[in-house]
Amino acid sequence: MKNILIILIIFFGLITNINAETKRIVSGNQNAKITIIAYESLTCSHCANFHNDVYPLLKKEYIDTGLVKIEFRHFPLDIAALNASKIAQCKKDNGLEVLKSLYANQQAWVKGSSVEEVNYNLSEFLKKEGFKIDYNKCINNKEIEDFVLNDRIEGTKNFKINATPTIIINNKKFEKSLNYKNLKKSLEKLI
Repeated sequence: MKNILIILIIFFGLITNINAETKRIVSGNQNAKITIIAYESLTCSHCANFHNDVYPLLKKEYIDTGLVKIEFRHFPLDIAALNASKIAQCKKDNGLEVLKSLYANQQAWVKGSSVEEVNYNLSEFLKKEGFKIDYNKCINNKEIEDFVLNDRIEGTKNFKINATPTIIINNKKFEKSLNYKNLKKSLEKLI
């Protein structure tokens, strides 16, 4: 039992060290007073609604003004979401652009009766959108996979995440219904 615990500590320590080289997908001023963490799954329709309906308002009023920064963290609910997360992380400085496109066009690539079909649709969608990504290299990158899965592990461990999207504001779980009005009320109390 003690050996298993030591192996797990080493394993998670290695993931943390490996992940130091992979950058988070962040929008906003790094020194903003308020940090929002959004745990999301790229195949989740509610996450797409957050990105398409709430995030643009949040960006305009709080992120672009320097009051808030948002970190997008991965919480893949299935293998298709895991692979899409790896693609977004693989794009480095354009990861936010990839996230936006994947959420805005979720119905174009989240379809198929098998993982292989969804992966093919994802690959074809990225080509059509003009993203210059080495698809196979990205989804087979162990460092990025560990980074994505570590987000999910940390979310479960630190914030008891069990659904997406889940929003954390300054390290406190946002417990209200996720809409712009409720989010704005919470942010205004912190400004």
